[in-house]
Amino acid sequence: MSIVIKRLQPSLRPDFFRLHSDENGCGLCRCVAWWVPSWAGWGERTAGANRVLRQSLFDRGEDDGYMLYLDDEPAGWAQVGRRDRLEKLVGEYRTEPDPGAWAITCFLLAPHARRRGLARLMLDEILRDLPARGARSVEGYPRRGNGLPADEVWTGPEALFVDAGFQLVQEHPRRPRYRRDLVATPPP
Repeated sequence: MSIVIKRLQPSLRPDFFRLHSDENGCGLCRCVAWWVPSWAGWGERTAGANRVLRQSLFDRGEDDGYMLYLDDEPAGWAQVGRRDRLEKLVGEYRTEPDPGAWAITCFLLAPHARRRGLARLMLDEILRDLPARGARSVEGYPRRGNGLPADEVWTGPEALFVDAGFQLVQEHPRRPRYRRDLVATPPP
């Protein structure tokens, strides 16, 4: 079994849409939940509207994440980018502006790729890559609880971040905020 993790780039966008499908439990969102202005009306949004929004993000160059491939097939996704670009996230957690703070806001693994340690492999690769992109810190917003269904841990499970050395910086009963400082290097 070969495992490859790549930064999303325009040539991989079709793979993004293949992964974000009903078959993989993510046909509705298309990883736009943090891009809409508020949670109001989220339940009424359609898969088509979310796909249009995701395509508009791609059209403006927002290739905001990493893809995981198993044997050359898209099997995982993590949305990662500068934290302050997501106004809804910043408002919800009431964070102060910080241009060096990045955020990991989504994890998706296809059903056949779950419970194999692949989210941890993705996170490790992301943490290795971010300093070269100018990130000084990275935050995660995991779902708290044990035995949650996959659609409830779309921001990642809490243990994933704790095990990777993230520190709790904002308590919340369901979605705490974790942060890990990075040693930033100038971007290439």
